[in-house]
Amino acid sequence: IDMNSKIFGYNTSIPLYITATALGKLADPEGEVALTKAASNTGILQMLPTLSSCSLDEMLEARSPGQVVFSQLYVNRERQRTLEYVTRCEREGVKALFITVDAPQLGRREKDMRNKFKKQGTAVQKGDEAAGKVDRNQGVARAISSFIDPSLNWKDLAWFKSITKLPIILKGVQCAEDALMAFRHGCQGVVLSNHGGRQLDLARSGIEILPEVMEALRMEPGYTKDKFQVFVDGGIRRGADIFKAIALGATAVGIGRPTIYSLAAYGRQGVEHMIDIFKTELEMCMRLMGTPTIHDIKPAHVITKNLSDHFAVQPQDNLMNGVYEPLVTQASKL
Repeated sequence: IDMNSKIFGYNTSIPLYITATALGKLADPEGEVALTKAASNTGILQMLPTLSSCSLDEMLEARSPGQVVFSQLYVNRERQRTLEYVTRCEREGVKALFITVDAPQLGRREKDMRNKFKKQGTAVQKGDEAAGKVDRNQGVARAISSFIDPSLNWKDLAWFKSITKLPIILKGVQCAEDALMAFRHGCQGVVLSNHGGRQLDLARSGIEILPEVMEALRMEPGYTKDKFQVFVDGGIRRGADIFKAIALGATAVGIGRPTIYSLAAYGRQGVEHMIDIFKTELEMCMRLMGTPTIHDIKPAHVITKNLSDHFAVQPQDNLMNGVYEPLVTQASKL
């Protein structure tokens, strides 16, 4: 079984990459540097986050010789800062720019808002921290995201193309219409994502959006899979999930929570073990499905009729139930 694949022409041992997640040091003291090393040791690619605990210098220095990394970008209101960041990434050999477009405002994350954020913030906000511009009274998400430009729109792509030659991928696309717009504006790809389910309640997951996006792209003049690549992140928990995404047309999938959870539990070695589990499961799935290579995985290998049902499962939050006493009226006690 051959799970080797390519993302923008760069080799990966499995069609999976470590997607950008904020504040890696909340999980482990080594932070994002541990993820860079784990990606190198397992032969996969990493997307460096803007809102990292480690500085861009630290993450870039942690690369092994020849290691390929991408960069995720939250666009700053002060475009000069964005220009400096993008220019630095390109100069240091970052191979692609993933611009997050689904966070003009962060969702109402109520459990997070109850916490007063006291730990180290993001490296990119150090200057703002010193100037007292970071509001730490409404949780982590609000504290680290105040600089994001909510006015980002399609017209800004011309500016990005003028400042970099890197492939531009829009991260956080939610429908076929926007995927087509990205292709027509000259982007090199999109990431289908609902931002971990933490932005708009009941927004569709990436895997639900994928079939309609691929159907629309295949009908678009000039489209080829090499010219415009589609990725999925969110909800990838098993090797079979990777198989499904590839079958439906994705080039690769991104993982966020599994990376941070394994980093928190066992550090860099935990991340490497988690990736090995994905490899073992995907290998088994490919063998049992009779697909010896990634290219052999086709749409006919999956059943999609229930994707449109969109069952929004709401798991019981035992931690919250155990910590917060429910509001009980006097009448209910009688």
